[in-house]
This record gives sequence, structure tokens and C-alpha cells, in this order.
Amino acid sequence: MINLDSIFGIFQGLLTLIQSDPKIAIARVVLMFLGLLLMYLGRKGVLEPLIMIPMGLGMATVNAAIMFFDPLNLHGGMGTLFVEAQAGASPDTIKNAADLMTILQIDWLQPIYTFTFSNGLIACLVFMGIGSILDIGFILQRPYTSMILALFAELGSFLTIPVATAFGFTIKEAAAIAIVGGADGPMVLFTSLKLAPHLFVPIAVVAYLYLGLTYGGYPYLIKFLVPKKLREIPMYPPKNHHQYTSFEKMAVASIFCVLLSFLLPVAAPLFFCLFFGIVVRESGIKPFQDLLSNGILYCSTMFLGMMLGILCDANTIMDPKVLPLLVLGCLALLLSGIGGLIGGYVLWFFSGGKFNPVVGIAAVSCVPTCAKVAQKVVSGDNPHAVIMPAALGANICGVITTAIIAGVYVALLEKL
Repeated sequence: MINLDSIFGIFQGLLTLIQSDPKIAIARVVLMFLGLLLMYLGRKGVLEPLIMIPMGLGMATVNAAIMFFDPLNLHGGMGTLFVEAQAGASPDTIKNAADLMTILQIDWLQPIYTFTFSNGLIACLVFMGIGSILDIGFILQRPYTSMILALFAELGSFLTIPVATAFGFTIKEAAAIAIVGGADGPMVLFTSLKLAPHLFVPIAVVAYLYLGLTYGGYPYLIKFLVPKKLREIPMYPPKNHHQYTSFEKMAVASIFCVLLSFLLPVAAPLFFCLFFGIVVRESGIKPFQDLLSNGILYCSTMFLGMMLGILCDANTIMDPKVLPLLVLGCLALLLSGIGGLIGGYVLWFFSGGKFNPVVGIAAVSCVPTCAKVAQKVVSGDNPHAVIMPAALGANICGVITTAIIAGVYVALLEKL
């Protein structure tokens, strides 16, 4: 005779699914399928594969692998062998060093979360890697154009704050949510840790989920707001085109780093990491560049995507505060995309119709995804139109602008 207790004792996932609250059980099943769908869309190139594939598998697995497991009573009766977010994020839940060591021994990804994710280190490592693949010369070719577009593309970072406060969030929480509109994951991690650490996990999850979705959603926004005849406009190199040397680009990056760190020291770690990567690229130190652009960037991105997926358990997603975050994160990125395209229209108008307004979407600083999206859409309408240099200039300037805005938000609001 089959003993159900024995079966459930071996296959704990079945028992936890049966004994879960029906809403949580349904959410777990939905998130399992959603994770697999994200993997599929990443593999097909519809979404950004570097984030979506590890995130999707992590999301599907963590919602499948919930079991009865209660070390130190930190999991509330059920948990996983992956990570306990509250144990890493809130020191009050850990009574002594021995408790922390126990958690680190049990939960597989706990050391990654505790020592790199929950303190923002992984954001700095990703920024170093991103800096090492950026060519600041694209900004120097069109400095004013890039800056104008970058400012327009921060529309979501500004307008989402009053909307979030209307949802009942504090001004600090609203600012942490609004920075999602800058479409720069490391900046979102940094700002939420500084201003709203209690919302750090859901904000990080929502931000990176939507950053992956921009790859699939922004082309439709471009086609909706920009007519085909304007999308076909070719871009030509600026007059008096000057090829900047590596030394000139290194000098500019160094000055930017020191100046911005002096003005906004609270964001100095991010400024330093980004510009250090750029300086390494231009300095000719090949071993450093290879380490940053390959090992550190891709290793950090892989663990970042994995951690985000593992943190997408049903209890987190079903938190009443998460649904407004989903709405506001989507709104912030939508407004920033619209703002970037408005900036593109402004430059198109003042250039006498010679500027392709699609470049504006690239100023949303998801590097280099938004620049690639802009070029892909334009190439679909006019294979001979090359806007990538202008798009990369706006894209890189968008990263710097988002870092500045994040630093301003933290400097103004952290002590409130």
C-alpha cells in the first residue's frame, strides 16, 4: 500500500504546494512557467539573453524548490537552499555571528547575496565591466546632442516621483523607484540600498525584469511614435570630424571621474568604477581590459541574473507593495522612452530634418541594449542608415546622467 506521508516526506515540493495558501500556490506555478518563458524569449533574442536566461531558470527553480526548512527560524517554516533575502538584508534577523555562518553554510547563494548583492558590490563590478567596453569618443563627437538627449530620456526618473508618492510611498521610496526610469541596473541597486533598503529586493527584481523587457518593448514604442519616413533618415559624421586619441579620451574620463566624485561624493564608488573601466580601455593595459570586459563583466552579470531569478519567489512577488512597484517601474521606463524620443524630435526640428529622432531612445541608458534597439529598428526600414555612433554617444551619456541624478537624489534625501 502506498504511504502518502512517505511520498510527501521524500518529495517535499508536492507537500509545500498542497499546504500553501492557494494564492501562493497559484503564484508559484505561474512563476515557474514565466521563468521558462523568459528563458525561451532570451534564447530567441526577443529579450536580453544575458539577464533573462539565468534569471528565468532561477525564477522557475526557486518557486519549484520551496520546502519545509527552518534553520534559526529565519524562513518562517518554509524556505529554499538558495538564499534567504531577509537574513542578508536585515541585520536584526541575525542574533550573532554563528547564526550568519549557519545561514552561509546552508543556503547555496547566500554568500553571493550577502557579500556582493545586498551591499551593492556587484553593481560596482558590473559598472567596471561596462566601462571597459565603452568608447567615450562617441560622446566627444556629439557632446551637446548626447547631453540633450540624455536629459530628455530621464523623464521617467523625474515624473515617476509624484506618481509614486500618490500611491502612498514616501519621497525616499519614490525616488528609489523612479530611478528605474534611468534604465541602469547598477544605479537602481545603489539608490534603493541608500534610500529604501527595505524595498531593495523587489525594486531590484522589478528593475532588471523591465530592463530585459525594454529589448522587446521599445521597438514597438519607436514604431508607434516615429513615422517610417523619419525612421529612415540617415546620419552622417559631424562636420570637422576629429578622431580623438586614446590619451585624450583617457584624460577626459579621468577629469570627469574626479569632478563628479568631488561634486557628488555619495555616488563616487559608481563614478570611479565606470570611469576606471573607461580609463583601463584607453590606457592600453590589455590584461586589465580583458579581465574587466570578459571575466568580471560576464561573471557578475551571470550571478546578478541568477540572484534576481532566485529572489523572484512567490512570497516576494505576492507582497502587496510589489504590484505598485510593477506598475511604477513600467511607467518610469515608458516615460523615459517617450522622453528620449521627444528629445530626438527636438533635435530633428532644429537640425532642419537631418537628425533621426530614433536616436533619442538610445539615451535611455540600458547600455548597449537601447543603442542596438535603435539601430535595429532603423535598419529594418533603411538598411543604409547607420545611426549607431550617435546612438552610442547618447547611450553612454545616459549612463553618466543617470549616475548624476542618482547621486543627487541620495545626497538630497538620504538624511530625511
